[in-house]
Amino acid sequence: MLTAEVTERKVFVPSPGPGIGVMGGSYYTEPTGGRLVSIHSLTSRSDTADVAYVRASEDNGLSWGEPVTWELEFEHPEGTGRRHPRGGYVDPVSGRYVSVWTEGVLPSDDPLEGMRQWALHYSVSLDGGRTQVVDEQIIHESDEYDADHHLPGVHRGGNCVMIGDLGQRPLTRSDEVILIPVQSTPAGPDGVYVNPGAGYTYTDCMMLFGTWDGDRLRWTCSERIVGEPARTTRGLIEPTIAELDDGSILMVMRGSNDVLPDLPAHKWTSRSHDGGMTWTEAEPWTYDDGTPFHSPSSCSQLIPYSDGRLLWMGNLNERNSQGNRPRYPIVLGEVDRDSGCLVRESVAAIDDRREGEDDQLTLSNFYARQDRETGDLLLFLPRFFAGSRDQGFTADLIEQRIAIR
Repeated sequence: MLTAEVTERKVFVPSPGPGIGVMGGSYYTEPTGGRLVSIHSLTSRSDTADVAYVRASEDNGLSWGEPVTWELEFEHPEGTGRRHPRGGYVDPVSGRYVSVWTEGVLPSDDPLEGMRQWALHYSVSLDGGRTQVVDEQIIHESDEYDADHHLPGVHRGGNCVMIGDLGQRPLTRSDEVILIPVQSTPAGPDGVYVNPGAGYTYTDCMMLFGTWDGDRLRWTCSERIVGEPARTTRGLIEPTIAELDDGSILMVMRGSNDVLPDLPAHKWTSRSHDGGMTWTEAEPWTYDDGTPFHSPSSCSQLIPYSDGRLLWMGNLNERNSQGNRPRYPIVLGEVDRDSGCLVRESVAAIDDRREGEDDQLTLSNFYARQDRETGDLLLFLPRFFAGSRDQGFTADLIEQRIAIR
């Protein structure tokens, strides 16, 4: 049975001042060795990053080079250009380092305008993230698609595609195709974003498929995985994926009972038996005994562990969650690799609300990965709203080291 013990907590990146939080993590950039890139962004309001920094380590994170600014805001005649970094991924087959980010132009710089503007871009590095040989928008391969009509059913200005949080990690199939789980706003008959759930936002989920063509990737996508507005008022959000023992792909998604708090709040799941192209109907995720559990509208992450186990990290609540809250505790558990269910007896809290902390505490917006040298899990987590509410978004980015047995 899984046991997990937090052996160390330290500040990975300190907040530079009151009202500013830090989000991010570190990523291996080569198939072997200890070269890492750290990417962290500063935020002072919901759903917006103000500036991001990239720095490198050649010794598995023992020391770091000077941070270099990665521009998140750019000028555009149609409004304010915004970018949101979403980490990096080493393709284990080719050894190339791939980065993906969300980008768009917001006419009045309102984050909700992104529901009609966001698109995805990617870059490829052949030298462990030191330089890029490709830097371009993700566009579905076919002559009918371009920078505006970039994916089936997605048109810039009408609806969008995006990566919501850092747990949306890619994986590479056995046929060397890269899978990236994404979310996309639905559009009505006029091609314009619709919100059938009446919550804050509404999205479906999809899978992108990247196939190597030299050093570039050719892109296609799956069918949409859709929710029922009467059961999850913001649809399906922030998918995380893993391959199970039978070769099927498990997807776990964030849902919400925003606006309708009497609805049971769950994580949602779907499964693909054809490599990610088609998907089963989304249903509440359950424990291995078939019992669904309560989870707030927050990100989560499936984490393949080097000994063959599949882990999951996210927020669970004893009582029914209310929209986004409470986003504590943050827990770690094992996923049954046959059924795709969460093993109830394996679930343990990694961090929780502490005495004197505000009930708005947010233990989310995290990223976790395994340390190649020790086998430990490293959890990169900002503890938003831990103090008094007048401190706003003030939060260091904390690195928690978790020993797995």
